Amino acid sequence: MPLGKEPPEIIKQRLFYQGRKFSFEVTNLRLPNKVEGDWECIRHPGGALAVPVTSEGKLILLRQYRFAAQGRLLEFPAGTIEANEDPFSTIQREIEEETGYHANKWQKLGEFFLAPGYSDEIIYAFLAQDLQPLEKPPEQDDDEDMETVFFTPEELENAIFSGEPVDAKSVTSFFMARPFLK
Repeated sequence: MPLGKEPPEIIKQRLFYQGRKFSFEVTNLRLPNKVEGDWECIRHPGGALAVPVTSEGKLILLRQYRFAAQGRLLEFPAGTIEANEDPFSTIQREIEEETGYHANKWQKLGEFFLAPGYSDEIIYAFLAQDLQPLEKPPEQDDDEDMETVFFTPEELENAIFSGEPVDAKSVTSFFMARPFLK
């Protein structure tokens, strides 16, 4: 087997933190070229995201406060996949909780690693159409600070290119959905 094709050898794994949504571990590896070192990784169950499109062609986003960014970001509705839950069930739940809309038409856009340099989190992206407002919009979670906003695809693209803070999973999913948007 050529050098670099065999997997690294795990020497030791250490769990440093177990939170409610993710864990942080450090793994000591020996690479095929015999170099040893520590690699840090955030282990995450993954997330699901919707690109919701109204019948008028408007995109529904959230302007949400994010502590790590110390500010508000534009984001599509998304959520962490719970134990024993598939990504589609996750996003069906999250779109209603976060936007107050129910989608009758769904299309899987794809999946991608969010930040593979330090995390194993995968985002499962969906296009949500044929939206209907819920009779009674859900109450916002205590730990979420967000407002619902509407953009045309052109307005969102302009916001992205003008430097408005939009998170990476939303930018990626927007461009995955772009061919399907009117």
